[in-house]
Amino acid sequence: MDDDSSKALRHSDEVALAPLGNAIPSQLAAEIEAARSYRARSKAANTVRAYDSDWRQFEEWCWTRDLEPMPAMPEAVATYLASLAQAGRADSTIGRHLAAIAWHHRQAGQVAPQHRDPRDVIGDTLAGIRREQRARPTRKKSAILAADLARMIAAVEGHSPRAIRDRAVMALGLAAALRRSELVALQLADLELVREGLKLTIRHSKTDQEGAGQVIAVPSGKVLKPGPRLNEWLGVRGGEAGPLFYRTNAQGLMTKEPMSDRSVARLIQRYAEKVGLDPAAVGAHSLRSGFLTEAAKAGASLPKMQEVSRQKKVEVLLGYVRDAALFDNHAGESFL
Repeated sequence: MDDDSSKALRHSDEVALAPLGNAIPSQLAAEIEAARSYRARSKAANTVRAYDSDWRQFEEWCWTRDLEPMPAMPEAVATYLASLAQAGRADSTIGRHLAAIAWHHRQAGQVAPQHRDPRDVIGDTLAGIRREQRARPTRKKSAILAADLARMIAAVEGHSPRAIRDRAVMALGLAAALRRSELVALQLADLELVREGLKLTIRHSKTDQEGAGQVIAVPSGKVLKPGPRLNEWLGVRGGEAGPLFYRTNAQGLMTKEPMSDRSVARLIQRYAEKVGLDPAAVGAHSLRSGFLTEAAKAGASLPKMQEVSRQKKVEVLLGYVRDAALFDNHAGESFL
C-alpha cells in the first residue's frame, strides 16, 4: 500500500470512530490500529506486491493521459482494461489489474470504480475482452518431462553457487510441482529434511490465499535427485534464516535476496535451449506440468497427485490423466 493510501485509510478510520469530543482515547486508538493491521494482512504478501505493481502501472497510465487515478472514473478504468487487452495481456492478468484498482480504492476509503458504474461499462468491457480472448487459439507452455529435465540439469556446468542453485531449483520445482511464485517464496524454515527425503511447507499459494499452509512430501529421488541436489545447495547457502533460494549477482555471487519468479522462468528457458528444446514453448510452469504429466503416465491416483499439486478442482488433474492416456487402448489401434 502506498503512503497516500495509508494516510487516507488512517484518517478515515479515525474520523469514523471519533467520539463526540473528537479526542480518540488511547485504548480505541490501539484497537483502530489493530483493525487496520488485520486488514493489511487480509491478502497474501505476493498478492499485495502484485496489486502494488498493478496500481503503479494504472497511476502512470492515468497521469500520462491527464486522468485522475483516485477516485477513478469507471470509463477511465474500462479504457485502461482495453489498453491492456490491446497490449496482449491475458484476461486473468487484466482481471487482477481491476482487482488491484478496486483494492487500492477501498484501502484509501473510496468506493471501487466498478461499484460506481451504473451502466456497467467496466463489466461489459471485461466481458468483451474475455469473449475475444477465448475465441483466440492459446498456446500453453509445454510440460518438461523428467527425462528432458535430467538433460537440462546435466547441462548446468561447473560447481559455482549459481550452478548448484540452478540444479536444485529445477529438481525441486518439478519434484514438488511448485508454481514459480511458491518456489521463490520458500524460506529455509519451510524445509524439513527427513530420512525419506524432505517435507516442504507451502505457506501461501494460489489455492491457499488465507495462508493455512500445506505440507508436501518430496522423495530423495533416484533420477532427478531433488534431495541430494537440495542438500548440496544448502551446503553452499548455509543455515542462515531467510529465502531458501538466493538471487545471484552478475558475477555469479550469492546475495541475501530471494530469486524473482521471472528469474526462475529465464533459468528454465536458458537450460531448455541448451538441450534443444524450444525456449519459447516452456516456462517455470512447465516443471509443475511435467510432474503432473509424469504422475498421470505412471498411473498415480488422483488423490496422490492432488496431495502434491494441491489443486482444488480435480477436473484439472483429469485433464492431465486424459492427455497421458490419449493413445492407450485407442479405438483404431487394431486396424489403423
